[in-house]
Amino acid sequence: MEGFAPLVSVIIPTRNEESTIQHTITDLLDGEYKNIELIIVDGMSNDSTIEKVSELIERHGTHARIKLMKNEKKYTTAGLNLGISSAAGRYIMIASAHATYSKNYISECVDTLENGECDVAGGVLEVLPRSQKLTALAIAEVLKHPFGIGGARYRVGVEEKTYVDTVAYGIYRREIFDKIGMFDERLVRNQDIEFNLRLQRSGYRIMCIPQAVAYYYARDSYSKLWANNFSNGFWVTYSRKFVKGAYSLRHLIPLFFVIYLISLALFLCLPISIAFKTIWLFPAVLYASLDVIFSMNIAGEKKMMRLAPGIFLAFFILHISYGIGSLYGVLKALFK
Repeated sequence: MEGFAPLVSVIIPTRNEESTIQHTITDLLDGEYKNIELIIVDGMSNDSTIEKVSELIERHGTHARIKLMKNEKKYTTAGLNLGISSAAGRYIMIASAHATYSKNYISECVDTLENGECDVAGGVLEVLPRSQKLTALAIAEVLKHPFGIGGARYRVGVEEKTYVDTVAYGIYRREIFDKIGMFDERLVRNQDIEFNLRLQRSGYRIMCIPQAVAYYYARDSYSKLWANNFSNGFWVTYSRKFVKGAYSLRHLIPLFFVIYLISLALFLCLPISIAFKTIWLFPAVLYASLDVIFSMNIAGEKKMMRLAPGIFLAFFILHISYGIGSLYGVLKALFK
């Protein structure tokens, strides 16, 4: 039946992914589903990413159907659109260069699409540490816990096929891009949030498939965690400058938390009653208590109590960096 399997075009935008790109490509080529083309769209990497991709192209020959393209705009959004425009497949998968995929990932998703159960299919996401450093282990635990990342079903897991509002590394019917357009290139980050909202408003269905698993390698330092989530938070709110309805209310929770903390600092300095200050302090105490409880629970489950301080800090950095980024996005959109 392999000869009748529809072609899947896998788009992988890259920029300076020398440490993971070969693993990602090899993993996809070794999967159960063989009728794929890999389109690597490189955003002008200045490390050895291009050389590593070229090595694989030479090693596997033309049978591997690996195509390397140049993205002079550098941004992921532009790279995705370049890859989609050159794709030949009936289905298009948006993949990541720092993730790997279960051998049945594409086959499970394509089966579901071919059965007409949905229009976009994707698997659950298992977050793995990029190294065995305590910091890397702590960040990986935070990025798969509901207190850290909310209730995204593909992150916290599902037991059976479930309709959701987004998936990681989705496989899309090609006609979706023809009917509702491509990713909005004005959005440097978080273009997937806006696209999936646009997709659902057009009546398309997204399904999370528990049998398909993607493995994401989390960032391994607090500075990288801060930088990534500050940027994500910024583009969530700044995107409103270009696109209406580019995010959901849940994406603004870290922004509200940061605004609350700013107001708390102001109220504590004002000559007002202790009772009012105590009441206003309660949400901060509740947050700190939950952070401690979840950090201790996770460390206890891992039987590594020395992880607890790192997890506590990672939760706080994740929420604050996203919220500050969102606040900056609002201010920049209003006052630039």
